[in-house]
Amino acid sequence: MSTEPDFEHVTVRDNQAEQRYEAPIGEALAALYYDRADDQITLIHTEVPPALEGHGIAGKLARFALDDARAQGLTVIPDCSYVQTYLRRHPADLDLVPPDVRERLSGGRS
Repeated sequence: MSTEPDFEHVTVRDNQAEQRYEAPIGEALAALYYDRADDQITLIHTEVPPALEGHGIAGKLARFALDDARAQGLTVIPDCSYVQTYLRRHPADLDLVPPDVRERLSGGRS
């Protein structure tokens, strides 16, 4: 009898030692890697194991990272292509990125 992971209640945490936001699910680990410098965080790369794709985990990682950046007053540099797409879909979070990046992500609509 196999147990399906509970994708509705994924817990995301900030693993500062590894510079990643991570979501352990069963034996697997999804992660959003970052680099933090002063009042800026660069979101570098999102990794979700193939067996976990399609369950909204990358979105939960991005949401957690953006909420954490906002809570800490950080400027977000979205180098990760997934985070860039997420920001386009959630334009209310574009205020976290520098104006030149915001303009590029919003297609000139800021």
